[in-house]
Amino acid sequence: MPADLLTDFEARGLVHQSTNPNALRSWLATAGRRVYAGFDPTADSLHVGHLVALVLLRQVAAAGHEPVALVGGATGMIGDPSGRSEERNLLSTDELAANVAGVGRQIKAVLAAAGPGGAAVGTVHIVDNADWMRGVGYLAFLRDVGKHVPLSQMLGKDSVKSRLERDGGLSYTEFSYMLLQAWDFVYLSDALECRVQIGGSDQWGNITAGIELGRRLRGRELHGITCPLLTKADGTKMGKTAAGAIWLDPRRTSPYRFYQYWFNLDDEDAGRCLSRLTELSLEEIRGLDEARRANPATRDSQKRLAAELTRLVHGDEGLAAARQATDVFFGAEIANLDDAALAEIFADVPSGHFPRATLDGAGLSLVDALEATGLAASKGAARRTIEQGGAYVNNRRINEASYRLTARDLAGTTTLVLRSGKKSYAVARFA
Repeated sequence: MPADLLTDFEARGLVHQSTNPNALRSWLATAGRRVYAGFDPTADSLHVGHLVALVLLRQVAAAGHEPVALVGGATGMIGDPSGRSEERNLLSTDELAANVAGVGRQIKAVLAAAGPGGAAVGTVHIVDNADWMRGVGYLAFLRDVGKHVPLSQMLGKDSVKSRLERDGGLSYTEFSYMLLQAWDFVYLSDALECRVQIGGSDQWGNITAGIELGRRLRGRELHGITCPLLTKADGTKMGKTAAGAIWLDPRRTSPYRFYQYWFNLDDEDAGRCLSRLTELSLEEIRGLDEARRANPATRDSQKRLAAELTRLVHGDEGLAAARQATDVFFGAEIANLDDAALAEIFADVPSGHFPRATLDGAGLSLVDALEATGLAASKGAARRTIEQGGAYVNNRRINEASYRLTARDLAGTTTLVLRSGKKSYAVARFA
């Protein structure tokens, strides 16, 4: 358990801004404090950009406090303008309800996952701001809350100013978001004695609006901590790939692809992510940093990062599947994988399509298959590859140029994997 949670956050590079650090440290010195972070349900899954807030909440629990995760069933109807260049598309009631349920399940699973040494997170609060906003009248809200928020304060926030300076401007709906989030903070301080809100650096305006509202309405001191946004060394957002976002839902991003994303990070990005996204001790992280600088080819930092985060999000079973798939791509013999898993692993390699009937009877010549999938320029080149020990079926070496593929060679229901040399793959599909 960190002796000083704020100091530990700072040492890990997790603090971008904070309010009154001395008062914040004093308040957190007593165990059992409640700290919250908000998650707007813009989709039915969170993505890797949300991992910082989730890990912060887990660190809060490890320090003996109680994390509070707010799912924005009310604010999600509007959409947060912070960090956005244009207004979000509004969700239907049914879409929003499905997203709230999906995000809530993910948060609960990640916060409940065992930590280092098998330690379980203690009390976790998952709340939905629709529960206290539902039925609140517009006029009553303006009278009881809006009256206490100066317009000059809202207009002075960077998230508002940046949007007002753009051609598209800012709608009144989005402008109201800050007021709703500010009230969330005051409400949670009433209901749960929650005095600290954490979030990304783009949330500073919303957090400080809540702090000011708490002072005006309750005469209460609230606190805020923001963390740097998760970006790569080149400044681009982490979690974005050519294929889209890296999601926490395995139906959107498989454990294998999730693992591979972290495994393939640059050295500098991997080092920062070990500090910000894992619960490894700072001493162990320093050891990994030193090993990486001494011998970067081993990719020990990336392997440990990928393992820690995949286990956190997908559990031991997901991590085992991701590692098996990774081993297959690097030459392990293929077994117990279905067509979907093979398609994930070998999504970026050439493929050839053959009638299923070619596997019947005498089967399909391996020489013909290597040529047809582009792994050999000609039948003669294919024979030489086989005879020289460079041809593989499902990562099993084949030395006979007369070898013929049959249904027994299928790795999945309709798929088998061909390889030439160490790294040249192709997928043969039979339908």
